[in-house]
Amino acid sequence: MSNPFLKQVFNKDKTFRPKRKFEPGTQRFELHKKAQASLNAGLDLKLAVQLPSDEELNDWVAVHVVDFFNRINLIYGTISDNCTEQSCPVMSGGPKYEYRWQDEQKYRKPTALSAPKYMNLLMDWIEVQINNEDIFPTNVGTPFPKNFLQVVKKILSRLFRVFVHVYIHHFDRITQMGSEAHVNTCYKHFYYFVKEFNLIDTKELEPLKEMTSRMCH
Repeated sequence: MSNPFLKQVFNKDKTFRPKRKFEPGTQRFELHKKAQASLNAGLDLKLAVQLPSDEELNDWVAVHVVDFFNRINLIYGTISDNCTEQSCPVMSGGPKYEYRWQDEQKYRKPTALSAPKYMNLLMDWIEVQINNEDIFPTNVGTPFPKNFLQVVKKILSRLFRVFVHVYIHHFDRITQMGSEAHVNTCYKHFYYFVKEFNLIDTKELEPLKEMTSRMCH
């Protein structure tokens, strides 16, 4: 049976952003493999996110942030046909939560935007940062900036908003495509990770609180 979710992910007409890759041979790549191996071994996600005793926190966090960016980007890509200016004129998570965009360039004040516009700006904004060697150095040994965890917190709290929007406004599409289990696993992995290292304010997690309490014990 073909999986429509995977078909969509690998559909060549879909323009997904280029992934930030860890080059084989680099120590970052080894770390990426280590993180992947613990997942593939079916390790409990709560344990899989814990910092290995022989690793540096910033290295471990950097590898996960890039991985979450790639995976959440793909999840959004699969429903993006259903997330339009018409269907989602506001970037929201239900009637109670509206997200406004702000950056250092064009939108210096928090600005209400449609969900697709917000998502595009968000993905571009993250991509620029994870490809910036001064923020995410690819070679182990190159120091991370002093404010690295602050930068990461902002990236992760904005990525969380993608989950909020997808779960609240597009979950029927996810279910239709048979990719509910995949998205839930990605969400659980993300949630345990940000909780383990205290990388998101509790108030940001509020929109999915009920679902999270059922899903993540």
